[in-house]
Amino acid sequence: MLFVTNRFPKGSIQTRINRKFIFDLKNNAPSNSVFFCTREDDGSTIEIGGMNFLSKLKQSDYSQILLYIHGFSNLPDDIFEAASEFQTLCHKSLSNEVVVVPIIWPCDKDLGIIKDYWDDQKSADCSAPAFSRALCHFLEWRNSNLNNPESDPCLKRINVLAHSMGSRVLKETLSHWDRYDLASGVPLIFRNTFLIAADIENQSLHRDESGSLICDASRNVVVYYASDDLALRSSKAANLKNRIASKRLGHSGPENIKLTPSNVYAVDCDELNNIYDFPKGHSYFRSGREKGKPGLVFEHMFNCMLSGRVFPENGLQRSTVLRE
Repeated sequence: MLFVTNRFPKGSIQTRINRKFIFDLKNNAPSNSVFFCTREDDGSTIEIGGMNFLSKLKQSDYSQILLYIHGFSNLPDDIFEAASEFQTLCHKSLSNEVVVVPIIWPCDKDLGIIKDYWDDQKSADCSAPAFSRALCHFLEWRNSNLNNPESDPCLKRINVLAHSMGSRVLKETLSHWDRYDLASGVPLIFRNTFLIAADIENQSLHRDESGSLICDASRNVVVYYASDDLALRSSKAANLKNRIASKRLGHSGPENIKLTPSNVYAVDCDELNNIYDFPKGHSYFRSGREKGKPGLVFEHMFNCMLSGRVFPENGLQRSTVLRE
């Protein structure tokens, strides 16, 4: 499994091709460096470098890439487990269609020097420079005639799945990229962006908000939300404690979908989130009632990736409710 991270490794932060990359779990501060790695079948992780990473993706048998940005309070093993489950479901649905690539940012799970939700938010924000650098690296690689000559361009579609506070990482990364590295807005590079249980303000995707860059960078932006998501209730409480009062996008969906760009869609998962992930109702995007068997949220996302359309039967539809 290929992955990208800005978590500190043990030892030097200087890139060394083919070295064992061992996460320093006692240091969960965000690094300004970004590391391109692979996780082997035996659980070991190897640093391979950006050029090798992108070449492996291009040469793989998969038609599409899904970048998976995890939520708060996850250690690397938790992230690999979730990504592997999603990858298995993709294989069962259609082999060699979608490859899952985790984007691992440093957050806390009662280890290390950062110990609460509020500092995970700071870590998410401070991860933006590293991941925007990775996007610059990708554009340079994609536009290179040496790596992608006209006779052999890379045609793989790129999708993003941002779960929980991963939506904040994505939002801040695109804002940083736009502010420091781009001349006139972000390019359209993602086919679908799936914001699941998004731990950002529910007006973030409005046209005049910084989160609208997610819409600019994506053909489709699909928001999955559930009002009884217990993890987001804790998020709201933490933000109120710090004197920030705002509904979360993953609780209510967009505050006013008419104020969002026309490529934003809302999917109400209130009928099934706690069935799929009891009792928190927060990680409901992988398996359904039984682990290893896809749920309706996964099936909806996978169909979006296959077709490139959120509601192919009705081009004017912008919202739905998922029910079993």
